[in-house]
Amino acid sequence: MPFLPYVIFAVAVILVLSQMIKILKEYERGVIFFLGRFQRVKGPGLIILIPGIQKMTRVDLRVLVLDVPTQDVISRDNVSVKVNAVIYFRVVDPEKAIIRVENFFEATSQLSQTTLRSVLGQHELDDMLAERDKLNNDIQELLDQRTDNWGIKVANVEIKHVDLDESMIRAIAQQAEAERARRAKIINAEGEKQAAKALAEAAGMLAKEELALQLRYLQTLKEISSEKTNTIVFPLPLDLMEPLLKLARTASERR
Repeated sequence: MPFLPYVIFAVAVILVLSQMIKILKEYERGVIFFLGRFQRVKGPGLIILIPGIQKMTRVDLRVLVLDVPTQDVISRDNVSVKVNAVIYFRVVDPEKAIIRVENFFEATSQLSQTTLRSVLGQHELDDMLAERDKLNNDIQELLDQRTDNWGIKVANVEIKHVDLDESMIRAIAQQAEAERARRAKIINAEGEKQAAKALAEAAGMLAKEELALQLRYLQTLKEISSEKTNTIVFPLPLDLMEPLLKLARTASERR
């Protein structure tokens, strides 16, 4: 077969070219090693390597999404909860991400789990439920500090779920109901207080103005007369009875 040497040569050339020529996308970088030593970071575009002497490791610079598995957390007030979260991070220094840690994705995952338990364990259950944004920021800042040595930038942390057992859910519901009852009693008490104050002021004003008191008396009589009832209680002011009482006392003294 006279064409066999040419075929073998062509295959060899193709293999060598595949080892020499690399194409990196816009979001990729190549960490180049020369005889095992770090040389430089290249990309994007066409990269030419010396086969057997230079080697390249691709690094993706896009934001990576890490789903943190559910973690058992004991809060500061000794409540056991199950919490999971999602971490958004990206590589900002390909050299550090490849040289300083074996697998930056796995390392970030493990660090996220321990940091999540550590930060949430310092807070009470009410904080986990009501101040989730603050906890997200605390975890993000702590993770960003620890992963900076790996060339990793933690962009965002979001706590997805805080799961409680049934007994704790019932206890929280009872607590919320008791809180609503307390607020209702306070509102009723404030209403009674304001009403009593208004009545006291009205009584003081009526006591100072005799004409106003007489008008109020006539208005009350009108309201009573308009009601459909067989029994009418007729209020009689004491100031109308005063002259009759004086006559009675004078007659008794003459006797």
